[in-house]
Amino acid sequence: MSKTQKTARSLSGIAGIVAVATLISKVFGLVRQQAIAAAFGVGPAVDAYSYAYVIPGFLLILLGGINGPFHSAIVSVLAKRDRSEAAPIVETITTFVGAILLLVVLVLVLFSGVFIDLIGPGLTPQVRAIAIQQLQIMAPMAVLAGLIGIGFGTLNAADMYWLPSVSPLFSSITVIGGIGILALQLGSQITAPKYVMLGGMVLAWGTVSGAILQWLVQVVAQWRAGLGTLRLRLNWKQPGVTDVLKIMGPATLSSGMLQINLYTDLFFASAIPGAAAAISYAGLLVQTPLGIISNMILVPLLPTFSRLAAPENWPELKQRIRQGLLLTAITMLPLGALMMTLAVPIVQVVYQRGAFQSQASELVASLLVAYGIGMFVYLARDVLVRVFYALGDGETPFRISIINILLNAVLDYVLVQRFGAPGLILATVGVNFTSTIALLWLLNRKLRGLPLGEWSLPILGLIAGSVVAGFASWGVNWGIQQVWTAQGLLVGLVQLSLSGIVGLGVFALIATRLNLPEVDMFASRLRRKLGR
Repeated sequence: MSKTQKTARSLSGIAGIVAVATLISKVFGLVRQQAIAAAFGVGPAVDAYSYAYVIPGFLLILLGGINGPFHSAIVSVLAKRDRSEAAPIVETITTFVGAILLLVVLVLVLFSGVFIDLIGPGLTPQVRAIAIQQLQIMAPMAVLAGLIGIGFGTLNAADMYWLPSVSPLFSSITVIGGIGILALQLGSQITAPKYVMLGGMVLAWGTVSGAILQWLVQVVAQWRAGLGTLRLRLNWKQPGVTDVLKIMGPATLSSGMLQINLYTDLFFASAIPGAAAAISYAGLLVQTPLGIISNMILVPLLPTFSRLAAPENWPELKQRIRQGLLLTAITMLPLGALMMTLAVPIVQVVYQRGAFQSQASELVASLLVAYGIGMFVYLARDVLVRVFYALGDGETPFRISIINILLNAVLDYVLVQRFGAPGLILATVGVNFTSTIALLWLLNRKLRGLPLGEWSLPILGLIAGSVVAGFASWGVNWGIQQVWTAQGLLVGLVQLSLSGIVGLGVFALIATRLNLPEVDMFASRLRRKLGR
């Protein structure tokens, strides 16, 4: 969209909208999991659903997620063009992608048994039968995932952020509603053997219904904004179509490579008792705040990068890249420091009850420490990848992703032998670090020079501030433990809250003394939010 047509809205304002919407979606997602657990426990219906959802869920995250390849490709192209050009481009891309993904749906339906056997070869006959039917029901999510991703990008390029960011909650609502209706009808009989298949079907239909609803609300918004309808169109000569596909193809493959890295990690984790479960627990603690913050930073910056892709705008583009990296440092570095120094109390407060005992807390905490080391480079890499997408270059991130597969396997092998389960996370940190350095080096060449020395000084200052903040939070936590020997959830919450507040306060004090405009912008926005 042309700049004059865009709503005058600051990056911090967009970030606030995205943060609130994402937080709401995360809360509904948590409630959904609690409803599933309360209704079905770990019974056959949920067990089957875990396997049946692997492929549809992966496609929904890969293709339909905010900051995914479809979203990034659409935003990168439409943000540079006039609004009147959007509808033909969107309709052509939707037709092309929809046709391909319909074939994927057909394959999933016809060979659902084969896929379930590959994913879960040891399933019982009952669980296998339920999982096959669930996969057949959820197979259309392959098409819906692509259409949702296109819708995300189209609305974001038109400066519409609330609906795309909050729309994932519709999937949670439909599943919760389906479980609620089933519970009202069956009562305590909901877990009875004769209703296991029915419960599994409710989960599957609730999930696919949520995806349909998520897509429909986007279609209505696109329609009203004049950004494309359900019209079938294959106009390859339409300007912008080839530009979208040029980014979309490599970006999809690049994002898919992350799944290969995950399988590699799980391969090495299989030799360590409890490692796979511990990675899942620690990953949830990391991904929740990371998902909110990454959407706050990446969603508003990607259209900005795209509008500044022309060579005459590169000076301003470089300033925006600096802004993205420093905002990443301001948020990720103190968060990582607190995760490292308060890993044990964090895990104890969130997980340690019932069968989850102190030994499990120590294992998960060790992984959380490793995650904390790499928080900054994890998001910094994503910021730089979006710059390449904005420049119409999806091949460079893809080539780096291919190299990372081999690098990740080598680092897994070396670091697991030395550090055990935390070595798996440290391998990921190493891959993200080398990716960030490689992307910076290549971007420096592509943009004919970046002020890397100038950028490194404030980042080093923020790193130093986060180290001091980490020691401060650790000291407060240690002091409370010496004075207050009582144990329990409330004690843990108070201990964790006080330690975290002190650590963040110390970091804020140091950061404000660096006289960075990005710190002032972040602090100003935070004060306005708290003052309302």
